[in-house]
Amino acid sequence: MRRTRLLIAALAVPLISGTVTLPSAGAQPVTVSGPATEFTVLAAGEQGVAAAEDAIREAGGTVVRTNTAVGLITASAPANGFAQRVSADDAVYGAAKATAIGSAPTGKVTPKRPDVEKESRQAPRSSDKKTGTTGTDPLDDQLWGLKSVRSDMARAVQPGDKRVKVGIIDTGVDGSHPDIAPNFDRAASRNFTRDIPNDPTGAVVDGPCEFRGCVDPADHDDNGHGTHVAGTIAAAADGFGISGVAPNVSIVNLRAGQDYGLFFLQPVVDALTYAGDAGIDVVNMSFYVDPWLYNCASNPADTPEQQLEQRTITEAMTRAMNYAHRKGVTEVAALGNQHTDLGAPQPDETSPDYPASSAHPRTIENSSCLSLPVEGPHTIGVSAFGPSGAKADYSNYGPEQISVSAPGGFYRDGFGTDWYRTNENQILSAYPQNVGVAEGMIDADGNVTPEGAELGVQKAVTKDGRAAYYQFLQGTSMATPHATGVAALIVSEYGKNSRGGITMNPDAVQRVIEGTAAEMACPVPATVDYLDEGRDESFTATCEGSPSFNGFYGNGGVDAYAAVTRGRGYVRA
Repeated sequence: MRRTRLLIAALAVPLISGTVTLPSAGAQPVTVSGPATEFTVLAAGEQGVAAAEDAIREAGGTVVRTNTAVGLITASAPANGFAQRVSADDAVYGAAKATAIGSAPTGKVTPKRPDVEKESRQAPRSSDKKTGTTGTDPLDDQLWGLKSVRSDMARAVQPGDKRVKVGIIDTGVDGSHPDIAPNFDRAASRNFTRDIPNDPTGAVVDGPCEFRGCVDPADHDDNGHGTHVAGTIAAAADGFGISGVAPNVSIVNLRAGQDYGLFFLQPVVDALTYAGDAGIDVVNMSFYVDPWLYNCASNPADTPEQQLEQRTITEAMTRAMNYAHRKGVTEVAALGNQHTDLGAPQPDETSPDYPASSAHPRTIENSSCLSLPVEGPHTIGVSAFGPSGAKADYSNYGPEQISVSAPGGFYRDGFGTDWYRTNENQILSAYPQNVGVAEGMIDADGNVTPEGAELGVQKAVTKDGRAAYYQFLQGTSMATPHATGVAALIVSEYGKNSRGGITMNPDAVQRVIEGTAAEMACPVPATVDYLDEGRDESFTATCEGSPSFNGFYGNGGVDAYAAVTRGRGYVRA
């Protein structure tokens, strides 16, 4: 799950301050002033929105917008005491601080390379760039993940149905990318976010806004993460570039992530409920909901306000995920990159990650803390393995939350071989040109820079002269879209016609994807360290379970061919 800062063009948003008058316990009003902050306020019941909106106004806030499906309201108010005041009303379940509204950017954003997703530092081998075999695209020979899930075989039976819609809940999707455009559903795509130039401390988040109102178009990606995910799921199989696991299904951008890579509660909830209302069949969720890696009900290291915030996030996400599930949405989520057993998580020293420098160390109790969305209801949780089939060093694991495993890349796979620490151990997928330029991987003339070449960035040109770019990444964020693509093929093969589209019960989709997964047994010995690979003891992991289900691989590696050829028996289990 990516955290990266990008340089974007300048359009400053003015600082907005709020001054409101509040009724006190007596007759005299109390004036509260200060910079306006956005809060997400959750109604006590999904049907009690009007009363919760009244409570917001009585507490000195202004209602900005309301998600009536789950009773989640965005409110604007001065920060001092608002969350506690509004939460004291019986009509309100809780409140969580979201973002400061506006502020002039104080500096440019320097591209940041996450430790996991951009670990490679090797130039691609000359053998990387091969011509694709029959039925595949030219760069598909570099997609070991595509072959691992047997998508190349599955497409002869079921390449995907255009009526099946896959929602990419991420940082955006570059709808103009030549490998994305043929399957991109622009009309159904939405952006639920607004760029945040700076956080309340003045630290740069998304940087200067480049579109009016700080709202990017719904076919835009200033991060690259969402476009990479979309390419793995459904890049078109058209003889150009790469192809996806389900190359004929439709891609819908449901942007809920900031340019920087943060995912706040309200946009994520809005994306999930919209998915349910808009007939989205499968959603890919390669992220966790910020600012808490784990949302704990009453962690003693957190303040009462922070505890309330986390309880609110958990309840709102639970409602939204249940809503999407009831509406027929299959929810696929990344297990995470913290190399921890989610049933016995390591201490968290990264939360809250917004605003900057606000994190503090916390002991995580498994019984009262959840990483969302993967530990929410109805999710298919996905871990990551490398080309050898070994669990990736970074991947979370554990029998408590895992459903299946999928190719996510493992740069350090193959220790002792000539493919150890090579780009092709990772996952190649689509890369927005604007992001490549901002990160210094592509120059102003559209050429791959020496640094880009070192990291394996590649360029292809269409017959009509349009450039397309591709980059290698690794992570459970890259594993999850392989599973999402298989889920989309399952809906395409076994779903029923409904109102001009196709629908399938999400529980049935999960039974098929788990029931047809390729068995992957625990390694022998079951405890694996990554010391030879240069990792410390915190990466050491123990696989628990049987060959048919265990903590490293769940029910096994997703298998697209098995899913579309022998999955029918699981549909009505």
